[in-house]
Amino acid sequence: MRIAFLGAGAFGLPTLESLASGHQIVGVVTQPDRPAGRGRELAPTPIGAWCAAHAPGVPLLKPADVNAPEVMAEVRGWPAEAWVIIAFGQKLSNPLIEGRFAINLHASLLPRWRGAAPINAAILAGDEVTGNSVITIADRMDAGLVLGQSRRAIDPGVTAGELHDALAGDGPALMLSVLEDFARGRVSEQKQDETLVTRAKKLSRADAWLDFSRPAVEARRRVHGLTPWPGVSVNIAGVEAKLLRVRDEAGGASSPGTLDAREGTIACGNGTALRVLEVQPAGGKPMAWPAFARGRTLSADTPIIVRAGSPPC
Repeated sequence: MRIAFLGAGAFGLPTLESLASGHQIVGVVTQPDRPAGRGRELAPTPIGAWCAAHAPGVPLLKPADVNAPEVMAEVRGWPAEAWVIIAFGQKLSNPLIEGRFAINLHASLLPRWRGAAPINAAILAGDEVTGNSVITIADRMDAGLVLGQSRRAIDPGVTAGELHDALAGDGPALMLSVLEDFARGRVSEQKQDETLVTRAKKLSRADAWLDFSRPAVEARRRVHGLTPWPGVSVNIAGVEAKLLRVRDEAGGASSPGTLDAREGTIACGNGTALRVLEVQPAGGKPMAWPAFARGRTLSADTPIIVRAGSPPC
């Protein structure tokens, strides 16, 4: 099948690679190169970088506005039988996609978690299961018809970054299944139940708050749901560090927000504790708690100061 691919983020890479190995990619649209790194040099998107390295002969566009007339004319001129859109980052206008079989891979079980950060939202909410949905493009964000879904359990120890990669790896099989159904004329379209819609808002650094007065299970969800970005940064006896991986458990005997350095646990509300498993000192590499604590002067009741954000009122 001849396919046009529109995407920017790394979430779409496994699917693009799979499509390129079994189908014909007739063109790719991604976002413009952006400043990155300490030198702020222009860098391509993950999709743009992959295309330059692995598909140099495929037309590659990097428009600031995919709906600009000259861009629409070129993209609509590609001989594509299907358009696959994954983590593209620009809204597609009706004139652009009119008359095209345009489908999107979204990282949630729609209608749950429409929006910009569905993977983070699922962990933050304590969902036990998530997945991917392939949908048609609609005027409202992520409100299209559902053409297929895949499911994946959420382990309590998984971070948003790890779940992102797992769901990205699940994407190719689901997308290929939907495209095969389309080729055979047997696509099944299901309307989303609007009464079940939840929203996954875009995250910012202000969301990196942690409230130790709440039960440890909530703190664990926030740490994992915000790793790797924006991350939960704390001050431990004068040392700035990010909490990367934790475990909630019973036994928080001290005042909430204080660290038992010997156990590596932070007291939380309702007699619970957050066991610190992995941290990353500012400017350093991730390390297990014993390695971090070794050689540092930590008292039995070291206060933990959260460095960014604050709980909503």
